[in-house]
Amino acid sequence: MAAHGRSALRDLFDESPTPHIAHPPRTHHRDFYVATDGSFRESGGGLGAVIETRDGTRVARVATTDTPPDNNVAEYRALHLGLDVLAARAPRDASVGVLVDHDALASNVNNVVLAASHPDRNPPQRVSVPAATRNHWRGVQARLSTFEEVRAARIDSDQNPAHPLANAPTQYEHVNREPDRCVLPEPPEPTGVTEFPPPSRADRNGGNGGGRASD
Repeated sequence: MAAHGRSALRDLFDESPTPHIAHPPRTHHRDFYVATDGSFRESGGGLGAVIETRDGTRVARVATTDTPPDNNVAEYRALHLGLDVLAARAPRDASVGVLVDHDALASNVNNVVLAASHPDRNPPQRVSVPAATRNHWRGVQARLSTFEEVRAARIDSDQNPAHPLANAPTQYEHVNREPDRCVLPEPPEPTGVTEFPPPSRADRNGGNGGGRASD
C-alpha cells in the first residue's frame, strides 16, 4: 500500500478531478498509477515518484535531489522521471493514471492525450509549458505515447505520497535501494452494474486554474 499511511493511489485517483476528461466510475480504473512531485528550494530541490498497481501493490519509489530553476519546472521534471521509471516496468498496452498536485500539468497531460485521438490532432485547450522545461515536456509526451491509455488527475499536495520524497530527498534516499519490481496488477474485479459517465469533474475544487502548485 502507499507509504506513510496514505490512501492507495487508486483511491486518490478515483476521488480526484481529471481536467478535460469525464471520469466514468466503471471505466476509470488503471493498470498502474504514478504519483510525482517536484520541489524547488534555493538551497536545492528534489524529485519524487511513487508507482503502484491498481490493487495497491507498490512497484517503485524514487527520491532524488535536483536543482530546478523554479517549482513549475520541478513538477515537469518529476513527471518525466516517474514516467521513465514506469515505462521500464510496465507493458506497452498498460493503462496509466497520473497523479500530480499541479493544475496546469494535469491539464496539459490530458490535453495532449485527447489531441492524440482527435482527427485534427488538436487539444481541447491550448497547451502552454514553461520555456525552461520544454525538453522534459517532450520527454513526457514521448512516454505518454508508449502507453495504451493515460489520464491525469490533480490531487492536493498534502495527499501526494511523492511530496515527502521530493521535499526531503536525502532523508528518503533509501527508497532508491529498494529492489526493482516488475509487478503486473491483479485482474480487475468483475462488475455487472451499468454506470453512466458523470459530467467532467475538471471544475471541482476551483477548476484546473493556471498552474496551482505547491512544493
